[in-house]
Amino acid sequence: MTSNILAIDAPEEQKRAALEDAIDGLRTRDPLVSAAIAFTGRQKILFASLAVLTLLGLILATNWMLVFISGTMIAVYVLTLVDRMVMFYRGLDQNAILRVSDEEALAIPDEDLPAYTVLVPAYGEPEVIGQLLASMRSINYPAEKLQVLLLLEADDEPTILAAEDAGVDEISTILKVPDAQPRTKPKACNYGLHFATGEIVTIFDAEDIPDPLQLRKVVIAFNSLPDTVACVQSRLSYRNPRQNLLTAWFTIEYDVWFNFLLPGIMRMNAPVPLGGTSNHLKAPVIRALGAWDPYNVTEDADLGVRIKAFGHSTAVLDSVTWEEANSDTINWLRQRSRWYKGYLQTWLVYMRRPGWLVREIGLVPAIRFTVLMAGTPIIAVLNLVFWYLSLTWILGQSSFIAMIFPPLVYYPALVSLIVGNAAIMYMNLIGCREERDPFLVIGVLLFPLYWLLMAIAAVKGTWQLLFRPSYWEKTAHGLDS
Repeated sequence: MTSNILAIDAPEEQKRAALEDAIDGLRTRDPLVSAAIAFTGRQKILFASLAVLTLLGLILATNWMLVFISGTMIAVYVLTLVDRMVMFYRGLDQNAILRVSDEEALAIPDEDLPAYTVLVPAYGEPEVIGQLLASMRSINYPAEKLQVLLLLEADDEPTILAAEDAGVDEISTILKVPDAQPRTKPKACNYGLHFATGEIVTIFDAEDIPDPLQLRKVVIAFNSLPDTVACVQSRLSYRNPRQNLLTAWFTIEYDVWFNFLLPGIMRMNAPVPLGGTSNHLKAPVIRALGAWDPYNVTEDADLGVRIKAFGHSTAVLDSVTWEEANSDTINWLRQRSRWYKGYLQTWLVYMRRPGWLVREIGLVPAIRFTVLMAGTPIIAVLNLVFWYLSLTWILGQSSFIAMIFPPLVYYPALVSLIVGNAAIMYMNLIGCREERDPFLVIGVLLFPLYWLLMAIAAVKGTWQLLFRPSYWEKTAHGLDS
């Protein structure tokens, strides 16, 4: 394949220019949409001012300030829960997700298919390379139109050797990403994009097992959708829900997100935070947008917002990519804290110009963006706080809790606790129905324990945002065997 020759034999000057653009391209073109700087000067002043005002309030009017804080927390909690339920309701409509049958996918002539590039970033994952290559071989797409670039860090000798031993040249090409900071997945993808020859570009993670007809289904989807659609996001689900309770929780969560919430967001004309894999992008559009932000640790969510902010849109396709659910608690905390940190990074980036964001996507979608990006980690922490306060009140009838929850605050808090948690449990049960696995019902009943893990991950992610904003905490794969 000529694309493979280009990837291997590109001149050093081209590789050097590609690396420089992969690292600094976005922040050079538009610094205000880059997370290279976590907090702008104005944001530092704003948050410092809020901290000082809160401290003064606690000193000068302790009771009133505590009531105000608890009331604000309840308002944020209720707003986020209501918005989440509206998303879910909109996603229940069968038309919310695009469906292409296998027969339709197979009917399209090979000559009508566009050139396609698959980027597969991997680092320190020799144990899953064999499965990865098997997945790439199973893709039903003309070989002469399919380019698979395996993006490996130049110093990752174990993974490179594993790929070579597994016969990587039969289906894909190793493209070595030069060692440079930041060492992140989006930087590797940006580098690979410079050598991509496809009209459509997608990303698969090393442990993914995509629907073999997914690329063909995406082509049909793009052909049937308006030209403004720049991305088609395929569904993600987990192949190991029964490995342990953690994988059951993770599977329930993903099924609710990709089957209902993500399609609901799409129908509400709001920015769609993409999944980290199986998002299929029009190559010219993604290049014009500056590709992925190498400093944002949820580059997928950030790109989904940028797609919307610059006049494009995203559709959700009912074609499943099977992933490995994290089965180790510490490993899960590393992954989830990175996600929460990235959500906050993305919110901070687009809050640098809130007026511009409202003009570009509208007031309600901008509010929904804030509720989703900032509200998700905040709700995770508030869950922990509210459950602790509730338990303290039940066990000890603390006068302090009675003081900060006067009737005007207490009753909305009680309603949100009961109705909100019941609504989340209901959504999770619907997610179980999609999997048709009775074992997952046990996971739903024990889901409050999962909220505790989420709260710990959210606190950890917020802490890292302050001190290590662009640090990519590696997640280990291959634990499902």
